[in-house]
Amino acid sequence: MSDFRNRIAVLDYGMGNLHSAAKALEHVAPDCHVIVTSDPMEVERADRVVFPGVGAIRDCMAEIRRVGFDHAITKAVTEKPVLAICVGMQALMTRSEENNGVNCLGLLPGEVRHFGADIKGQDGERLKVPHMGWNRVQQMFDHPLWQGIEQGTRFYFVHSYYVDMVDQSLVAGSCEYGQRFAAALSLGNLFAVQFHPEKSHTAGLQLLRNFVEWDGVD
Repeated sequence: MSDFRNRIAVLDYGMGNLHSAAKALEHVAPDCHVIVTSDPMEVERADRVVFPGVGAIRDCMAEIRRVGFDHAITKAVTEKPVLAICVGMQALMTRSEENNGVNCLGLLPGEVRHFGADIKGQDGERLKVPHMGWNRVQQMFDHPLWQGIEQGTRFYFVHSYYVDMVDQSLVAGSCEYGQRFAAALSLGNLFAVQFHPEKSHTAGLQLLRNFVEWDGVD
């Protein structure tokens, strides 16, 4: 293990706003050693892992597999706390319908679906896709990563696809945008969020702080 209290690996496979996430982690945990890495061996050495992602899932999955992060992530979730963000969360699913269908990591039982062109709000008004901006997250059960974050707090989203979970008991947070969708997932050492904590001001920083202090498996 590292000599640092916490060695945090932020996965770099060319598909994420990595440095914003890394800077946010450094801000909430100045005593930790935050590294942005494309080396699976650094993931092995890390005490905890952040798995961000933006962009098209086909390109993301191709790069994840090319650098060997598919195996590294699968192993990491059995051993240490892992936080997946946005497309990183979607990559954990069985399959995504984006790009005419893409097989994902299959670590969680669910599919990634498009919001569609005709989604409407409660007032009947047509909603824009992507879902972009602040929205309230309903916490579905207590979890260490929700500590200090009030029920119904707003987080910042940017996405056109959402996770449709087979096992609803894994949904740690939900959100409304034309329909209910999974905003956060939890299983063992893994916590995943569709929103961007690094862009979500005080609440997002609190979630990252909670992750740094979380030992896994609530």
